Amino acid sequence: MYNEMSKQEKVAFLKQRYLKEKLSFSEIAKISQTYSNRIRRDAKKFGIKARSRSEAAIVALEAGRLSHPTKGKERDSLTKMKISESQGLVWDNLSDSEKLKRSEIGKRSWDKKSASEQRELVSRGSAAIREAARTGSKMERFLLEGLTKEKVMVQFHKEHFLRNQKLEVDLFVPDLRTAIEVDGPSHFEPVWGEENLARNQRSDREKTGLILSQGMVLIRIKQNKRASQRYFRQTLSELVETLNNIRTNFPPEGERYIEL
Repeated sequence: MYNEMSKQEKVAFLKQRYLKEKLSFSEIAKISQTYSNRIRRDAKKFGIKARSRSEAAIVALEAGRLSHPTKGKERDSLTKMKISESQGLVWDNLSDSEKLKRSEIGKRSWDKKSASEQRELVSRGSAAIREAARTGSKMERFLLEGLTKEKVMVQFHKEHFLRNQKLEVDLFVPDLRTAIEVDGPSHFEPVWGEENLARNQRSDREKTGLILSQGMVLIRIKQNKRASQRYFRQTLSELVETLNNIRTNFPPEGERYIEL
């Protein structure tokens, strides 16, 4: 069948099967009654770029030809931590071009969703933002739990801790006179537009000034990496070390603003 096609017919056939129908080379070889290496070589010869392993896996998952390797499996916390660390190292070692390529794959996946699916995801995202404003972000809750386990006396979303000021901080360690603010991307990127960014930064400056003017320490955590358990653990470790240093040697005036 395949062997009897002309070059033009083979090109059209491979583009239809591989690019449009998203079949793999082995699947195309099976229906063509030939072997997959020949299909792969011909595709390369005809200028048809082969999918990377990650792209091929995504296509197979979307088509239902491959089941997700973790679906239905329960893992203990230690195993989850090891997987998180491993995935984090893989991402850290990727080149900028590979990170961009993976981002593009995600964008294409989004573009394939129907308008109703996109609206549903946007709605969920908005609900998550509202919930974070009420109960704290994932990072804030993670730090609260981690500091509590480290026997640090910490107050969550502390209000009115400055006299005559209606002010709230994300986390407050009273015995160290230290406030901790977790700044998400909207504090340093125009996530919701330039006007909102300017308003957030102005508010941050005012809060920083008020806290420092009272002789307190302010730690601002810049959440500038993608949220992951590994990133949260690294931030918690840095924060605990910083608090221990403050406990040992309270910083002098001029050194009480700290960014992590």
